[in-house]
Amino acid sequence: MKKLSCFLFLFNALPLLAQETKVETAKEFQQTINAEYANREESPLTEEDFKVFKGLDFYPISEKFIVEAQFKRTADEKVFKMKTTGTRLPEYVKYGELAFTIDGKAFTLNIYQNIELVKKAGFEDHLFLPFSDLSCGKETYIGGRYIDMRIPKGNSVTIDFNKAYNPYCAYNHKYSCPIVPLDNNLNIEILAGVKKFHD
Repeated sequence: MKKLSCFLFLFNALPLLAQETKVETAKEFQQTINAEYANREESPLTEEDFKVFKGLDFYPISEKFIVEAQFKRTADEKVFKMKTTGTRLPEYVKYGELAFTIDGKAFTLNIYQNIELVKKAGFEDHLFLPFSDLSCGKETYIGGRYIDMRIPKGNSVTIDFNKAYNPYCAYNHKYSCPIVPLDNNLNIEILAGVKKFHD
């Protein structure tokens, strides 16, 4: 009987442990990106911003914005030049679609693959998820935010909006950043991830 009770306890605890792990991963993301931005060799910040920089402004980590999405691989997609805030036109291809729900409402985002980036060691399975939402221009950067992801091993994947970050051009105009495609504009406030840097 004791063995059965222990098994039931562990079985019921598994979802909670998995969620705690995801929250810890989001905390690690915040620590990592703050360390990168504090490092002059890696940071997009201007010299003026460095004088006052103490860390990025994040929303509190929210389990609500850690969602399980159904992944659909899209076939026969053509390579296209993604518009940026500058003259640069990097080549991307739509890799698939992610369908998920938040507060009972259904949403879909397209996920992309950068043609040049995947040729680099360590980035072979890298995917790019740009999005905008109803918080843009208010508490978050007006141009939208990005999430880095990996090619899913199955037909589902976790989207952690707590890991949403601003493009470099949100901090420094010398950068040229991909503009979020209109198809990836979410009709909901994503109150997670990095907030806007300048008021």
